[in-house]
Amino acid sequence: MRYRTAAPADEGALHALWAAVFPDAPTVTTLWGRDPGRHRRTFVAETGDGRLVSVLHYLPRPIRSAAGTPQRVGCVGSVATHPDARGQGHIRHLLAAAVAAMTADGCAWSLLFTGTPRVYEGAGWRSFAAPGWSGPLTTAAPHPAAAGVRPAAPADLPTLRALRSSFDATRPLTTVRTPADWAHRVPVWYAPPTQTLLTDAGTGFVVLRRPAADSVEVAEIALAPGHEAVAAPALLSAAAIHAREAHLTTATVHLPADPAIRAALPHLLAAPRFSPTHYGMSRPLLASPSSVHATTTSPTAFHWPADSF
Repeated sequence: MRYRTAAPADEGALHALWAAVFPDAPTVTTLWGRDPGRHRRTFVAETGDGRLVSVLHYLPRPIRSAAGTPQRVGCVGSVATHPDARGQGHIRHLLAAAVAAMTADGCAWSLLFTGTPRVYEGAGWRSFAAPGWSGPLTTAAPHPAAAGVRPAAPADLPTLRALRSSFDATRPLTTVRTPADWAHRVPVWYAPPTQTLLTDAGTGFVVLRRPAADSVEVAEIALAPGHEAVAAPALLSAAAIHAREAHLTTATVHLPADPAIRAALPHLLAAPRFSPTHYGMSRPLLASPSSVHATTTSPTAFHWPADSF
């Protein structure tokens, strides 16, 4: 078995490997293909006959620290092992290579999201929680300001960008989005039927996804400073209206635990139930373990799905 970095000639084999493992392989290959340094940041396991059976890619991203300062973070993703090659320690070898490369690349720490944390715990990654709520949709009368919420249009992009930047200005764990992210990354992760709702006054937006046939997920929010108390309930109430019109019955909310957001939950959920997730994992590299822990456990910390890697 040989462990090495990827080469341009490997691209077809990598696409085939991701297609064999991931149901959303087109998303993985599209985003991977937009990393100009993808070959030197992609690590593969190759059998003696030249077959690629395992892969891991990391992407440096500017992510805000507990103090709100952007840090260079090595974001690990596109991790896959062919079903017939699992349980042989390939990911362990690839993680070791990635740790060395990310450290040499000046990454303060590393971030990944997974449903199989034990794969990474032995290599030094530790899980952290993200807030969330779930429950049946409310049947209460809409918030009065919900009438001023509409689907966002392409012309609203400058407003969405400004709201995202101001809401995240000092928020730990958020990514500093670039114009390229808005042009190429956000549309991939929030492709239809995902929908963005915006207040007419430009004071906030929410992103709605459909994780199940009978449910809506509120996956992202941004609120203009000073307008949180009205924009949050208006947006969540509008989300409830859209969900009921689609004959949905339940909702999940994956948003930061800001006071205005918590107070607005009854405008979407009849009985909000705290349902945190534990998909995020972090590993210190050049930064101290305490500083990384402070970032991932900050009360206002959050990582938006459209910034996934």
